[in-house]
Amino acid sequence: MRIISDLHLHSRYSRACSAQLNIQNLEKWAKTKGLGLLGTSDFCHPEWIKELKKELKEDGSGILKTESGFPFVLQNEISLIYTHKYKGRRIHLVVLAPSFEIVDKITKYLLSKGRVDYDGRPMFNIPCPEFVEEMMKISRDIEIIPAHIWTPWFSLFGSKSGFDSVEECFGEQAKHIHALETGLSSDPEMNWRLSKLDNYNLVSFSDSHSFWPWRIGRESTVFEFKELTYANLIKALRTGEGLVETIEVDPNYGKYHFDGHRNCNVSFSPEESKKHNGICPVCKRPLTIGVLNRVDELADRKQGKPKDAKPFKRIIPLHEILSLVLKSSMATKKVWAKYYEILKAGKNEFDILLNVSKEELLKVADKEIVDIIMLNRQGKLEIKPGFDGEYGVPLLNGKEVVKEEKPELVKKSQTGLGDFF
Repeated sequence: MRIISDLHLHSRYSRACSAQLNIQNLEKWAKTKGLGLLGTSDFCHPEWIKELKKELKEDGSGILKTESGFPFVLQNEISLIYTHKYKGRRIHLVVLAPSFEIVDKITKYLLSKGRVDYDGRPMFNIPCPEFVEEMMKISRDIEIIPAHIWTPWFSLFGSKSGFDSVEECFGEQAKHIHALETGLSSDPEMNWRLSKLDNYNLVSFSDSHSFWPWRIGRESTVFEFKELTYANLIKALRTGEGLVETIEVDPNYGKYHFDGHRNCNVSFSPEESKKHNGICPVCKRPLTIGVLNRVDELADRKQGKPKDAKPFKRIIPLHEILSLVLKSSMATKKVWAKYYEILKAGKNEFDILLNVSKEELLKVADKEIVDIIMLNRQGKLEIKPGFDGEYGVPLLNGKEVVKEEKPELVKKSQTGLGDFF
């Protein structure tokens, strides 16, 4: 069976998340999107874990099921903030666990270090090597994946608080790190420029703070198993066996692809940034150095696909395309109506974006929309790069589109952690 997964999500108990985030809505919109496996998010939070234990059933496979049989895997993002070699470090890790019993042990350990009730993504003053070592003491079946590894503020390689290698960050515990989440502002092609990442499996997930289809599954990882079990999932993450490909957004779409200053409306490519010595020409303060620049700094080879590297597809969500063509914000009735109309041509959104023929799409949408869907499928949709917390902007005929806003509808969409992700 082939499964599209999103294993990095948040619950309504995480900051800046939709208040309607619950298992029912996650399942509903996962099916609409075409996802076949979700992370539960936030398993350490005392209120959310009660809900998970009520809504999801264990069957011994390590995969939890809803009443209708939709699969989830226990997952939480953890924020580690500490000092290493006189520099502040802020690293986010995605943690997967095989059972509620193991989750309870993880939570017990974390409670010995601080609180887990104030945020679904709790923060601790624990160095990465210590955290990994303690997780391995609890269970070797726990999987730890460094999250959005290039994001400037909270990541493994981030320009503001990261490290230069996996080994520098995790020390002797690096042997327990097998997969790396590339994040929205980078894709596998960018990561392939670092030979030291060749031995890691690159995965992509959404880090979504809502269940809407323009957020959930916007990045995802495709697996193929004879049977969906936690053991097979972890084997794929650790060895690559069963990991088919990733589905990415164009890295220009991510909030930190270019360097810049959002408040000063300054956006620079790495080359432009160097000309200004990394200083904002408006406020004269240091620019937020983006992912492309940081990759350039650490890269040791030119672009090219390493042997045995997994393939990837590059698309943006259907709502983004419709918003662009219809010149209307994503959460408006106009966009929703067209979205549902187009879905009639396929099984789900991923089917529309990746598989349904142009001829079939023309039966439910006009040529302009279908042409943009085809460009998107080919990875040829032009996007103005994101910078310093601002998403990249899809362009229509090389130009930005002024969109009609309807606040009473738009306000229901994801708030987002605008300052950091």
